[in-house]
Amino acid sequence: MTVLGRVYGAAVGTRNHLYDRGLLPVRRLAGPVVSVGNISAGGAGKTPFVILLGELLKQRGVSFDVLSRGYGRATRGVRLVNPNGSAEEFGDEPLLIGRRLDCPVVVGESRYQGGLFAEQRFGPQLHILDDGFQHRALARDLDIVLLTPEDLKDSMLPAGRLREPLHSLSRADVMVMSGESEASTLHFSGKPIWRIRRDIEISGSPDLPVVFCGIARPKRFVDQLRSKGIKPVAEKFYRDHHAYSESDIDDLLRLKTQSNADGFMTTEKDVVNLGPHISRLGTTAIAKVTMEIIDPPEPLDAVLQFIPNRKPQA
Repeated sequence: MTVLGRVYGAAVGTRNHLYDRGLLPVRRLAGPVVSVGNISAGGAGKTPFVILLGELLKQRGVSFDVLSRGYGRATRGVRLVNPNGSAEEFGDEPLLIGRRLDCPVVVGESRYQGGLFAEQRFGPQLHILDDGFQHRALARDLDIVLLTPEDLKDSMLPAGRLREPLHSLSRADVMVMSGESEASTLHFSGKPIWRIRRDIEISGSPDLPVVFCGIARPKRFVDQLRSKGIKPVAEKFYRDHHAYSESDIDDLLRLKTQSNADGFMTTEKDVVNLGPHISRLGTTAIAKVTMEIIDPPEPLDAVLQFIPNRKPQA
């Protein structure tokens, strides 16, 4: 571990210790809270999992909202996401969640204040706390943590991608494992492990596409495309949550001409960040991330079982 990694790890450990000892305040909402998070800096599939969880809740007729920080937005304070709005207003992932689930999504630096706002508008229904594992200021009733095979071999920020050490997983109630992971080699004290399968859906792919994206793990995206028989003639990667500009579009069009491509391919998240700029690109195929839980067969029962017996707010 690097010196900076040790410093970062010490700061994280101190913060967690203060919460564990009750020395930092934790506030509780009237409605139950299910947190979806991870221990690495992006790429574990939190947003697709939140969407999957929301779809399962809707199938059961359970009313819910989503609470998010709204990372990357230019605004501040508590806001109800307008699905017709922009990533600049609400953040790309909350906007994508709102469009896919057609449910209330509230962004705010304080997820507690966001939850109070949601309960005033929609009642004390179930709250899905997006990217909530490290947001310990809000009490949660169930902590779901996504873990990738890469996380098991990674190191702490800034040298690696881990926001917390692996032993922090002791706080989780449920582990969600993607890929052919090595979870069986770890001991999670009998915690339930859900297995998920990730895939992408593509419609109308160009024969010779320029592939571009601004996501946490672009190589994984390209590998998925190649597994579908799609062969990019050029690639362009941006930082996660990248907000596209006119000059970016000029660069992409120039790359298309230079590589003799016949169109573009990008992710659903990037479409949110492109906004109206996408019209300049012409033929653009969109890859939509899909996710399913393959084991256990009825995981939602574990999410719902605590609701009827939930202790009233103190």
